[in-house]
Amino acid sequence: MLDLVNSLGGNKKVNRRTMLSVGSICLGGLSLPQLFQLQAQAGQTEKKNRAVIVLWVHGGPSHLETYDMKPDASAEIRGNFSPIHTNVPGIDVCELLPKHAKIANKYTLLRSLAHDEADHGFGTRRLCTGYKNDMPGSANGYSYFPAMETSIYRSLGMLKDGMPVAVNVGPFKASTPWRGPGFFGAKYDVPQYYVHPSNGLTQGADGMQLKIDPLRFGDRRHLLSGFDQFRANLDNSGALDAVNQYQRQAFDVLTSSRVATAFDISKEEIKLRDRYNACGFGQDLLLARRLVESGVNFVNVYIGGQPYGSDAKGYNWDDHAVNWDMNKAMKARLPWYDHIVTTLIEDLYDRGLDEKVMLVVTGEFGRTPRLEHNANGNIGRDHWPSAMSVLISGGGKKRGDIVGATNSKGENPKTKRYDPHDFLATIYDYLGIDPQTNYLDNSGRPHPLARGQVIEEII
Repeated sequence: MLDLVNSLGGNKKVNRRTMLSVGSICLGGLSLPQLFQLQAQAGQTEKKNRAVIVLWVHGGPSHLETYDMKPDASAEIRGNFSPIHTNVPGIDVCELLPKHAKIANKYTLLRSLAHDEADHGFGTRRLCTGYKNDMPGSANGYSYFPAMETSIYRSLGMLKDGMPVAVNVGPFKASTPWRGPGFFGAKYDVPQYYVHPSNGLTQGADGMQLKIDPLRFGDRRHLLSGFDQFRANLDNSGALDAVNQYQRQAFDVLTSSRVATAFDISKEEIKLRDRYNACGFGQDLLLARRLVESGVNFVNVYIGGQPYGSDAKGYNWDDHAVNWDMNKAMKARLPWYDHIVTTLIEDLYDRGLDEKVMLVVTGEFGRTPRLEHNANGNIGRDHWPSAMSVLISGGGKKRGDIVGATNSKGENPKTKRYDPHDFLATIYDYLGIDPQTNYLDNSGRPHPLARGQVIEEII
């Protein structure tokens, strides 16, 4: 530490002139203010070398069947499953998550995030933009405000050393309209890829697809042929306002040897690939890890209720009794969910990536603290944004703790309630983005990326 008093011969009366002279002291040609400025800039540079992986559990997973169980509540509230102890005293998880129980020291559970939108689309928009459905242009199925991945994409410059700074991985079609670029415009739409077991690596959705065999990245003629079809599809889709930039960026990205290597999961050891290969989604998680390891700052991964190609009930996490029996769905899905989430966590820690990569696992809301029944005997739960659980791992912070708590029935937070704006501010700040950064919409009105406060217990 630099001791100004002792440096001035013990004179504790430091006047303005003395302070100005101290402020101009040069160390290696740098004044003290310049050193402080460089220190601050170094901190921001360090943050901008960090990464976040979000596992988006589509449909709204029940907190009462996963990370916030209430064994002392009545049967209609607590449900049919029991909690088990983890390797961290005081943290319990569902009995169907035994692998989670073994590594609770590597994650934090946020139990007091809540909001006020019980619809899937509006809930997704609320969590991913912070904002409600209260602006012109919001009611037509598309968000007026940019989603977190878009905000990160624009704020960090879209491309860094040839790599996209943000990527969506997985079939986001069901929720994409609620989490698009908003008033930023189509040129800031985040690239989307997924690894389908039968189709290989795919970019885009619907007719705007560029399908690339990972083994043929180096074949530029094959790529050009794909882009010709891609352009034709875009012509038909009416998305020409963004085609030139999108096409150029996609081509530059896919023909980069660095990017090709990052996307080529065949380069992983077979043993590790097999660990991730418990279900189709596991390949997407492996791709996410490779991307952040290669310099991508934000990867958003879609986690549905069933792997690709499955015709089993419970294809997302929307566990209404009218849809299917929640208990049967949980018994089918939680074992593979348990496996792929903990595989990713352990892989990040094994590689030392936990120091610079923060993993976030969340859906759009929790489920009702009361079971619902239908005539077929199915059990389920309805939408419940007033309480939900989020898992956070890595991020260079000691884990193995719980942030916040809900009441005895899991209805709402009994400790400080955190809003989606706080959730987003935390992610932005971790990546070196000022959450209060204002962007102008098409009418010239300024809107901050997030109106909340950083959740200090998380980062």
